[in-house]
Amino acid sequence: MIAPVVSAAWTAEHLDEVVLADVRWYLDGRPGRAEYDRGHLPGAVFVELDDWLAAHGSPEHGRHPLPDPEVFARGMGELGIGDGDIVVAYDDQGGVVAARLVWMLRVTGHDAALLDGGIGAWEGGLETEPAQRPPASFTARPWPAAALASADDAADPANAVIDARPHERFLGERPDPVTDRVE
Repeated sequence: MIAPVVSAAWTAEHLDEVVLADVRWYLDGRPGRAEYDRGHLPGAVFVELDDWLAAHGSPEHGRHPLPDPEVFARGMGELGIGDGDIVVAYDDQGGVVAARLVWMLRVTGHDAALLDGGIGAWEGGLETEPAQRPPASFTARPWPAAALASADDAADPANAVIDARPHERFLGERPDPVTDRVE
């Protein structure tokens, strides 16, 4: 299995062996697809977080609950990512968005890594034409219960909880209208 994080140099040396996945998404509502269209790594497919990597959000389930495994599998297959592919995912937010795809792939037994430094680490040229990969076979697999934490797990003082939200959201200075309750 590939290391969980790979360098831009490693990625450049293995371009013909990996599927690059651009997973740019922005909390402020800007479309990640627009940034992809302005320039992405050679051959990278655009993975729309809200379509393939999350179910509909709510205060009870959070902004981005995991999608049904069948939805995830259909999305990967439509993007041309198959069961045997090695995926290298990137974003422009320090990896926090692309890491979701990497985790989802790895936890279901697929080979995936995060591009260290994201698109900003890439020293080669960028493309503007969307990548076209033929549809692939991607098998739906259930999310392993042992890899998921519950609210009770988070409340247990024996467990460490890491809040990965931006600092201003952690402080309540910029509430998320989908998940944060403002009173």
